[in-house]
Amino acid sequence: MDIVELHARSMELAAGVVDAVRPGRLDLPTPCAGWTLRRLLAHAVGQHQGFAAAARGAGPDLALWADAPVGEDPGGEDPAGAFRRTGAELTAAFREAAAVGRPLWLPEILTTAPVPLERAVGFHLLDTLVHAWDVAATLDAGAATTLDAGPGAAVDFGAAVEREEALIVALVAVTEAVPNTPEARAPGKAFGLGLPPAGGAGRFERVLALLGRDPAWKP
Repeated sequence: MDIVELHARSMELAAGVVDAVRPGRLDLPTPCAGWTLRRLLAHAVGQHQGFAAAARGAGPDLALWADAPVGEDPGGEDPAGAFRRTGAELTAAFREAAAVGRPLWLPEILTTAPVPLERAVGFHLLDTLVHAWDVAATLDAGAATTLDAGPGAAVDFGAAVEREEALIVALVAVTEAVPNTPEARAPGKAFGLGLPPAGGAGRFERVLALLGRDPAWKP
């Protein structure tokens, strides 16, 4: 399966996690330091819109990548609905770009030249799956005070990704290509410095560790 269709599958898996988000959970802390679930989802939806614009041929305009209000923010949309709607638009845009071999301008990553399509799609595939795990871990943390999702969402999500061999292989390959230096992983960057994976960790847990995530995260 090519990277565009693997990305489409990653969006389906992620949307299934976001579907469990309820308004009362939006202010929960997440594994993204300093970000609430509301901020994380606003970032995710904004990235959907930015990547979709780039896939349709937009230039390096950072305004296209702004976070999008979700939930109770003024003008905010239902988080799960916004995630699915913009995710579907992004999948269509990636397929359109693949049909013509269009590279993408990604001004948050590189401002001097567009990025080859497959590399750009790989970046967002990684972002999608890791942030979906962030959402699942957040839901697990909030399960003690809510009733609509029980513990284990993060573990279940990682297992679901690992069951899809082509998807986990692509995710590992993209992750291993992310520079793991203090400069690339400084505060404010997308990922923290890599952590040593636990003994016996599966491939998805190793991905999390390589990106500075603790698979056993608690708030």
